[in-house]
Amino acid sequence: MMSEPKTPVPTPAGDTYKGWVFKWTNYIKGYQRRWFVLSNGLLSYYRTHAEMGHTCRGTINLATATITVDDACNFVISNGGAQTYHLKASCEVERQRWITALELAKAKAARMQAESDDSGDDFPSSSPPSAPGQGGGSQNSEVQSALRTLGSKVEDISTCNDLISKHGSALQRSLSELDSLRLTGEAGDKIRQVTERATLFRITSNAMINACRDFLALAQAHSKRLQKALQAERDQRVRLEETLEQLAKQHNHLERAFRGASQSNATADNKSASGPGKGEGSDEDDDNEFFDAMEEAPEFITVPADPHFHKRSSSNISGFNSEMCPDDQSLNEEPLAMNQESPSQGLVPLKKRRTRIADKPNYSLNLWSIMKNCIGKELSKIPMPVNFNEPISMLQRLSEDLEYHELLDKASKCQSSLEQMCYVAAFSVSSYSTTVHRTGKPFNPLLGETYELDRRRESGYRSLCEQVSHHPPAAAHHVISDRGWTLRQEITVASKFRGKYLSIMPLGTIHAIFEKGNNHYTWKKVTTTVHNIIVGKLWIDQSGEIDVVNHTTGDHCHLKFAPYSYFSRDVARKVTGVVMDKDGKAHYVLSGTWDEKMEFSRVMQSSLGGENGTEGKQKTVYQTLKAREVWRRNPLPEGADTMYYFTSLALTLNEYEEGISPTDSRRRPDQRLMEEGRWDEGNSEKQRLEEKQRIVRREREREAASQRIASQPEEAVDEDSLTDPSLKSAPHDSHLALWFDRCEDQITGEQVHIYKGGYWEAKDRGIWEGCPDIY
Repeated sequence: MMSEPKTPVPTPAGDTYKGWVFKWTNYIKGYQRRWFVLSNGLLSYYRTHAEMGHTCRGTINLATATITVDDACNFVISNGGAQTYHLKASCEVERQRWITALELAKAKAARMQAESDDSGDDFPSSSPPSAPGQGGGSQNSEVQSALRTLGSKVEDISTCNDLISKHGSALQRSLSELDSLRLTGEAGDKIRQVTERATLFRITSNAMINACRDFLALAQAHSKRLQKALQAERDQRVRLEETLEQLAKQHNHLERAFRGASQSNATADNKSASGPGKGEGSDEDDDNEFFDAMEEAPEFITVPADPHFHKRSSSNISGFNSEMCPDDQSLNEEPLAMNQESPSQGLVPLKKRRTRIADKPNYSLNLWSIMKNCIGKELSKIPMPVNFNEPISMLQRLSEDLEYHELLDKASKCQSSLEQMCYVAAFSVSSYSTTVHRTGKPFNPLLGETYELDRRRESGYRSLCEQVSHHPPAAAHHVISDRGWTLRQEITVASKFRGKYLSIMPLGTIHAIFEKGNNHYTWKKVTTTVHNIIVGKLWIDQSGEIDVVNHTTGDHCHLKFAPYSYFSRDVARKVTGVVMDKDGKAHYVLSGTWDEKMEFSRVMQSSLGGENGTEGKQKTVYQTLKAREVWRRNPLPEGADTMYYFTSLALTLNEYEEGISPTDSRRRPDQRLMEEGRWDEGNSEKQRLEEKQRIVRREREREAASQRIASQPEEAVDEDSLTDPSLKSAPHDSHLALWFDRCEDQITGEQVHIYKGGYWEAKDRGIWEGCPDIY
């Protein structure tokens, strides 16, 4: 006999149904017990529970399948001849449970397929955020998705209603037959039949009740959201009415001021040449300026100012930034001040860089099967195959920050530190634009691994990275440019796998120093989150805040990266910021998205607006000139989707060059094998390199412990001293970087590695003494 399911079986109206069923295999073995799973319109079966994670024996799409009943326990499922399952349940009640669940799943799958054919696109709840500028479309898609879900539940109720009518009629017929029978031997059989049909009717009725309960819960949840949205719209309408009323008053003021100014100008024309010239404004004129209203921003409000506002001689309006230097005044009609000479004028590349790499192989591997045992662990300590990597190291990924180095080139030519801050802030945002589609994990660098990026002839800079620590992983980076700037950073990556998402927290400070004005800027990176680790398409979000500080002048810029929210009506991946001087006076407003572009606007006036939010805090209203673009992302090269979504610069990072250091990432064999599509060989080579690194680390720790013991001869030493963890040196003590010195940063007070020189001289000589054999 067929055994009952060993796991709790959901009601037929649920989304998943599981259980043991006998399946016909062949004439020798006959019916064999198999574990069947019905989910999302697909019926799959396995030999055992254990196979569910890796081996599926067969699957039928119920949207196009037919379901027929042979007798009390047997039923057949076929999709037109290609696949046919002859199944047998333990009893008629168990068979009817499966039939009910299959019919509900078939009806739902058919509806979903029809809707997909009609609309061509659904709005899954786990989809990544929409592109910038599609906030309204996202809101509309959300409403449509809710309506489709409610409609689906209504269809479930309708299907259950049909089944109840069907089984109710059968029950009624059985009862009628029972009434017409005399007390004969058939009475027992009929009574049993009536009992079974009553049981079937109860099962279907329970399914109907559960479907109604789901519909009610969903309707109540969406009702609350719709009520909140309606209240928000009402509040917005009230604010708009108040704004319109203020604009009407300002318009009336402006008309009176215009008439008064016309009369004054007519009088001024009759005066002598020594009087005030035509076109000079008065204090009253400035008081009568008015500004258009714009939609509220999360942190502050910006409204456009009169284009000629700053040309007037003076202003008595509270909060007006009247102290403008000559180069600031030119911002109304000219872009930010920069040298008109092209940054690349007269520079010709020595070699033609590659524009393609081998296409990414289509290897399937279950990420969850590897990550499920690593929840809460440090990502750098998780052994992972190259299948989840991209063929560049973390050092090369760090060098990708120079994708938009021209922003620093322009910043070095600015006359004003506040203008320069706009470019530096845009540069801090631009480094994230390369991550929007990059879900692959860079290779963890080996201790002592280096990477050079020499673009002196093409772009005027040289970059050097070195892995200075392994646990925790830390990389030191130094860039020197012939165009008047230096960039340095030491980044330690802390990462945690949380089950559904992966958080990557870069720790460390980035420094940008400009020769002109000796301006020294610092900032830190925000948190990167990789979503849908378990199921769905991987997508990346950036969230957090950045404070860019000029330690020379005291200027600062506060940037906020808004995290993605399913319910937000704002632009996805939004970044906003304000550039202020040391006194806290706002000069520029920055806005845009970290994956597309950034714009700046000159602040002409600032004031406190009305109360907003539950805390009653007042927002600052900035009245600005027309926004101008300061940075825009470069388009991806053709075929980037098959090349790990690499940018044009990223495609060249692992291109082999003559004369590089023996420890350069381009020489790393497992990374090279992966780039060539030889992933199996790359996995073997990766394991060899990691084991070699472990052996070297253990030897280094033994030597450090021995040296420490030798330096304390007066103390007693037992036989276990060499293995005592407390006697082992810290990573920074046991390993000395080759090209960087560890010291205290004079600006931040942090212990950091700073470039000590010698690398480029060693390259010019072609002598690499002291480089470890890490490959």
